[in-house]
Amino acid sequence: MNFKLNITLVILLFSLLLGCSSSSSLYEKNEIRRGGNEVFSGEVRVKHAKGFTISYHKKWKVVKIASPFEKSTDTSTYLLVPRGTARPKGFSNAQMIEIPVRSLAAMSSMHIGLVGFLEAEDVLVGLGNVQYVSSPRVIERIKAGKIVEVGKGQGLNEEKLITMQPDLIMATGSPVSKMNHYASLNAAGIPVLINSEWVETTPLGRAEWVKLMGALLNKEAEVNTKFEIVEKEYLRLAKLGKSAATKPTVITGMNSRDAWFVPNGNSYVCQFLQDAGATYHWSDTRATGSLPLSFEAVYPVALRADYWLNVSIGNITKKEQILAKDTRYADFKAFKSGKIFNYNKKMNEQGANDYWESGAVNPHELLADLIKILHPEMLPERELGYYRRVE
Repeated sequence: MNFKLNITLVILLFSLLLGCSSSSSLYEKNEIRRGGNEVFSGEVRVKHAKGFTISYHKKWKVVKIASPFEKSTDTSTYLLVPRGTARPKGFSNAQMIEIPVRSLAAMSSMHIGLVGFLEAEDVLVGLGNVQYVSSPRVIERIKAGKIVEVGKGQGLNEEKLITMQPDLIMATGSPVSKMNHYASLNAAGIPVLINSEWVETTPLGRAEWVKLMGALLNKEAEVNTKFEIVEKEYLRLAKLGKSAATKPTVITGMNSRDAWFVPNGNSYVCQFLQDAGATYHWSDTRATGSLPLSFEAVYPVALRADYWLNVSIGNITKKEQILAKDTRYADFKAFKSGKIFNYNKKMNEQGANDYWESGAVNPHELLADLIKILHPEMLPERELGYYRRVE
């Protein structure tokens, strides 16, 4: 009896140990699968953006950002770890960013829009150019001396940045912003993240870079909730715009320095136009970004276009300003009918245009403006927020 009892106890003890081991193993697998939600506020799922990915692991996150100017697809890998955590094994070549980011030097107005979307302007300590800012909260911080200028364009004041030691520098993707361009900053222990949101092919893809900011700030739950609202409204409006019985023809931009840059067919601007229910002459060009053309190449298309949008990045508000640049603009159908609209309604006295800040992360608002312009009967109560008619 005692022998049988001992055997039974041994079997029971073994089963309990096995169960604990299995539970522990299952817990770790679930923790990894769930992104370590005990550490982070959740996970973001990238649905529209093509330029970056985020993967979640037990105690860290891995961000990969593709650059259109490098030879390889995943050109930059970033390891996001809780502050004070040692570098995990297997990521010796990745830049390590301690999170949540507490101090950020940003080089683009779009980056201001990213932090503004999450009401996290307090993390900004440096800007590429402090003049062209629309955000009232950021302007206040500049006036208070809490944000300083750290360079213009792609030119960085490395000495000042090394003295400041921000948690992160967010640069703008361009041919000169390859990682070796920032070797001295990396050597000083300052990570540089290259943001290439402008090469996204859809407005939602471009706006979804707010999820990268959410991951940097450990605000996944908040960014998921806010972006879902933007996404649903954009998709609703796009369905509305595409259902329009008529599709008016449009041209965009203006000739500048012997070139007229029109959006390519795979650009987010072209997607805006199609979602708003417009007909766009260059929609079949299979490229992103802009297509440089001569005035003579655009002229015959512009003569017949029903609407002229995004006339100039400058503060053009009157037809006289357009004619001062070239009297041939008076020949355009849209000029004669008065259907010219510019995206500078929210431009301040310093020349900063909120279209590039809050507008970039709220594409549903921009789309609503475009639908109101092209199909006013569809949104009768809508007042233009970012656009205004050129009188």
